[in-house]
Amino acid sequence: MKIHKGNIFIYFVVVIVPVILLGLYFYNQILKENDIKRKDDALWIASIYQKNWDQFIGETLTSLKILSFSANENLDTPEKMEPLLRQVNRNDPRYGGLFLLDYNGKLLSGTASLHNKDAFPEKTLIKEVIKTKDIIISSHVEILKNNQRIISLATPVLNDERKLIGIFIADLRIDYMENLMKVLTPDTKLYVVNENTILLKMNVNDKELKRNDQWVSYPMDKLPWNIKVKIADRAVKEIAKNLGQTLFILLIVTHVLFLLIEYILLRIRTLKERKENEVQKLELVGTLAASTAHEIRNPLTGVKGLIQLLSEKYTDKEDRYYFDVINSELKRINEIVGEFLVLGKPTAQHLEAVNITDTLLELKPLIISEGNAHNVECVWQITHEPVIVKCVKDQIKQVILNLTRNAFDSFEISGTIQIKLYLSYDQCKLEILDNGKGIPEEALEKIFRPFYTSKETGTGLGLVICRRIINSFEGTIKIYSKESIGTSVVITLPLANKKRDRS
Repeated sequence: MKIHKGNIFIYFVVVIVPVILLGLYFYNQILKENDIKRKDDALWIASIYQKNWDQFIGETLTSLKILSFSANENLDTPEKMEPLLRQVNRNDPRYGGLFLLDYNGKLLSGTASLHNKDAFPEKTLIKEVIKTKDIIISSHVEILKNNQRIISLATPVLNDERKLIGIFIADLRIDYMENLMKVLTPDTKLYVVNENTILLKMNVNDKELKRNDQWVSYPMDKLPWNIKVKIADRAVKEIAKNLGQTLFILLIVTHVLFLLIEYILLRIRTLKERKENEVQKLELVGTLAASTAHEIRNPLTGVKGLIQLLSEKYTDKEDRYYFDVINSELKRINEIVGEFLVLGKPTAQHLEAVNITDTLLELKPLIISEGNAHNVECVWQITHEPVIVKCVKDQIKQVILNLTRNAFDSFEISGTIQIKLYLSYDQCKLEILDNGKGIPEEALEKIFRPFYTSKETGTGLGLVICRRIINSFEGTIKIYSKESIGTSVVITLPLANKKRDRS
């Protein structure tokens, strides 16, 4: 996209800066969302393991309860329990050993000789079962003689009076648990901890354990343990993809905005250039018209003088009629030439304080007379207090008469015009309203163009001269119109006394 030199700053403000700032904002948002997603994924994995572990422990406890029923009947002959224990241990690889103890913790029967038989009563696990008569899981990992790592689970054997008559011990193999975990998610980094003791871990090194902020913790329901899963590393490709898509959308939106602003500026620049061209054309036309008017007035003055002499010589009634027609047409030519002179380069004017109220009262009989000739009623709403403005009295009269004549010409049969004069803050407003045929919308945009007219005999200079005169008095003139409804002309002029107060 080609960018003009004058619009480089706008491009920088509208495109470059927002893309950088919003890009940084969305980059942080993408990182936050990615962190939340990775943490949620880690918690989801931990929840799967938590359910799996609870199921694993639940199955183990169910198996031990079944064994406890058998032990309750054969406690007097514990040697009968040994084949059953060996069969269960052989069929279920989770067990590293199964043992039946008496109510004091002494070994009665078992499947492996890897434990020190005399050490059972001294184990904390056994003492807690004897004390609580409840299921107890050891809080630390025990290493057997064959270097097998196990966690012991003890469940009491109770009689009908809920008296402790024996204890079942099950050694759960750590390696079996680790293999079970690896089947689910082999690449996941996690470990199981009881308070500060790590019971087992998977794909984890000691360096990673030191970064506590990279792990999520999930408690187990049936065990006083916590599963800790490592939050996955940031997916750089995914983040880059999301950021790229966001930046692409930002670039599209900002460029559309830039093109819209450039279009608006181009429209403003075009309108400004068109206005300047119209002013230049008006000045050119005015200069040409003024110079032409001066050239016309010189012979016109001579013709007028000769006509005057001839009219004194030929006094016949028919001759007088012709002389009156000639003088009337010469007067009309002189008025058109006067309008041309106004279009010319403005000369220094001597502005005076003029009471617009008195000016309107002076023109009132003339306007009413002309209104009667057109069968139009004139309604006057003029303030009684003096309204003083700095202007040229003859020129302001010319403007008012020109506008009222335009209003009279807008009626096809009859109607009403209103002439209002009132104060608005430090300005006076003169409104001339009619309920005539109105001005078409397409013509309303052209009425201030030189030589544009809708009249058969018009010059197209009346409104141009009116605006030029009003602008020379630092005022404004606006025209509002709708077909079949009427036209409103609003002239605004600064008050002379307010202007002096500000200076």
